[in-house]
Amino acid sequence: MTLKGALILVLCLLPIGAHPAIYTYVDDTGTSHFTNILPVGKKFRVVISERIKYVVARVFNNTAYDGIIERHAQTHGIDPSLIKAVMKAESNFNPNAMSHKGAQGLMQLMPDTARLMKVDNPFDPEDNIRGGTKYLKYLGETFGGNLDLMLAAYNAGPARVKENNMNIPPYDETRTYVQRVKSYYNSFKKN
Repeated sequence: MTLKGALILVLCLLPIGAHPAIYTYVDDTGTSHFTNILPVGKKFRVVISERIKYVVARVFNNTAYDGIIERHAQTHGIDPSLIKAVMKAESNFNPNAMSHKGAQGLMQLMPDTARLMKVDNPFDPEDNIRGGTKYLKYLGETFGGNLDLMLAAYNAGPARVKENNMNIPPYDETRTYVQRVKSYYNSFKKN
C-alpha cells in the first residue's frame, strides 16, 4: 500500500466530525505505521494535526470486483470472502495501489510472487486477483489450511512462518495484519 493509500485508508476510518491527530513512525523492521494513538517511546511525526477541518478521501467500491473474485474463488477452491478480505486489507480495493516495498495492485503482489503465480500485469484486476487467489491456495496447501499461518505468510512470506517453527512471526505488522484480515473476513462472510 502506498503512503497516500495508507493515509486515505486511515482517513476513511475516521468517524464523521472527528479529526484526531494521526501519527506515523517506522518500526525496527522498517515498516511504516499510522495511528491516532500517540506512539509513546517511539520517534514519530504528526501527519495530520487536530486542527484540520476538512478531509476529502477517495473511497473505492468494494463490490466492483465481485464477479472476478467469484470466478477465481471457484477455480482455486478459496472462499470469496477471504479473497475480498485480503484485498480490503492490502489495497482497500485500489487496483493501482503500490507499496513502498514494491507490492502491486489489488492484492498487493510482490514482483517475485507475481512471477511465481504467472501474473503478467499486476495492475490488471483480472490478472492480479487470479494470481492472488492462486497464491492463497498455495499458502493453504503449504500450511495445511491454517488460516492464521496462511495470512501471516501472505504478509511476511512463507519462509518467515517456517523460520518461526510454523508460527506467526513476532512482527507487530504481521500480527496486526492477521487480525485485521480475519475481522474483514468475518464481516464479508456475514454479508
